[in-house]
Amino acid sequence: MNWDQSIHQFQNYLRLERSLSGNSVEAYVHDVVKLKQFVELSNPGISPLDVNSTHLQDFLEYIHTLGMTPRTQARVISGLKAFYKYLLFENILEKDPTLLIEAPKLGRKLPDTLSYQEIVTLLEGIDHSTPEGTRNRAMLEVLYSSGLRVSELVDLRLTNIYEDIGFLRVVGKGSKERLVPIGKDALKYLQIYIQEIRVHVSIAEGHQNYVFLNRRGKKLTRVMVFTIIKNLAKKVGINKNISPHTFRHSFATHLIEGGADLRAVQEMLGHESITTTEVYTHLDRDYLRQVVQDFHPRS
Repeated sequence: MNWDQSIHQFQNYLRLERSLSGNSVEAYVHDVVKLKQFVELSNPGISPLDVNSTHLQDFLEYIHTLGMTPRTQARVISGLKAFYKYLLFENILEKDPTLLIEAPKLGRKLPDTLSYQEIVTLLEGIDHSTPEGTRNRAMLEVLYSSGLRVSELVDLRLTNIYEDIGFLRVVGKGSKERLVPIGKDALKYLQIYIQEIRVHVSIAEGHQNYVFLNRRGKKLTRVMVFTIIKNLAKKVGINKNISPHTFRHSFATHLIEGGADLRAVQEMLGHESITTTEVYTHLDRDYLRQVVQDFHPRS
């Protein structure tokens, strides 16, 4: 089996059997393609079945010299381990060459967050006199109100808005569905956009059910949402590295700070593991530590 055949079959496996999102499939495949390119240059004629731990160590040293961060290196290793586990699973391979390969140690990166006042500053900095401004206000209100991933936001459908009960049906990672609450303000701006702006857009074929549309009547792209938020942050003078995910982080952190149950936040975020959600308790811990330092007689 050559590289192209194995990568193509791995891609189909991830998409059809693992039901991973398009972005996740692309990332896994991209990692294996990096290994393929390295092997073809350093050891021509070596197939994926001939790769051993020495080849992999050489590859890891190579990507390290390229200046890849430990986090990126760890992600590449994860992709390669998934590839060779697939080959083992299909009985194409008898021994896993990644078995002894370890990812670099990573410190836990705390997510960037915005204060509530910074959220308000961003929202109030939007120009409501334009159709795009009204759409952007609704979009950011939904991001902060419901903690959606950017992919979940751009894929949100009209038929998945349950206004009567105040919930959205969201399709997350691995095509898993969940119901998340939407706040009254977010719902208000969402309905203004849908009823007063979106109805006047000439919608492209196949995009009729998507909520957030661009000027050409097609659903917004993830890149466009990033650009809108970056430009808005610059406009209002917030100098943090802000992305759509910052709203998700802020949503979770503000809930935890307010005393929300960790399991409830896990459910709303769509995290499989509670440990993923626990990273959002960092600000709450900082606050509690400060209280002790300020008020405890023996701190």
